[in-house]
Parts: sequence; C-alpha cells; structure tokens
Amino acid sequence: MYLKRVNGPRAVTLPDGSILTRADLPPPDTRRWVASRKITVVQAVAAGLIEREEALELYALSDEEFDCWCQAAAEHGAEALKVTQLQRFRQP
Repeated sequence: MYLKRVNGPRAVTLPDGSILTRADLPPPDTRRWVASRKITVVQAVAAGLIEREEALELYALSDEEFDCWCQAAAEHGAEALKVTQLQRFRQP
C-alpha cells in the first residue's frame, strides 16, 4: 500500500470527538459549495489538518470569502453557511 507524503497530520480529532481526515475534504475541483463542504474546509483549517494558504490555493478561494465562512461558522454554526440563510445571519 502506498501512502502519499503530505505535510502535517493525516487525521485530526475535532472538538466534538469526530475524526477528520484528508479523505473527508472536498475534491479540489469543487465548484458547488454547499454548507457541509464549507464547514469541512473551515474545520480542517482550524484543526490544523491543512494550512489556510493551502486551502485557499487548493479550492481557489479568496481571503475575504474564506474569512466570511470562518466568521459565520464561529458566530452561528454550520447553519449560517447555507446560501438560503445569508440574509438571516448577516444582518447588522
């Protein structure tokens, strides 16, 4: 069995006790970002599974877009990452 060499850990344990691996990350060619994929990337970066810069490059995200995901997830949870909930969670 061949394992590709990667920088950093192959798996991390999240605060809720679940395990997140590199195999759980969305594919690099993802174009349709649903809330579950967004929260997976945010959790992977927060837990140290992948570096922020690696995530931005891998998924072609802007700093602003990723910061919005992180802020929404931190303040309101995964529910705030749904496109249908933008107005509800992002009003001042």
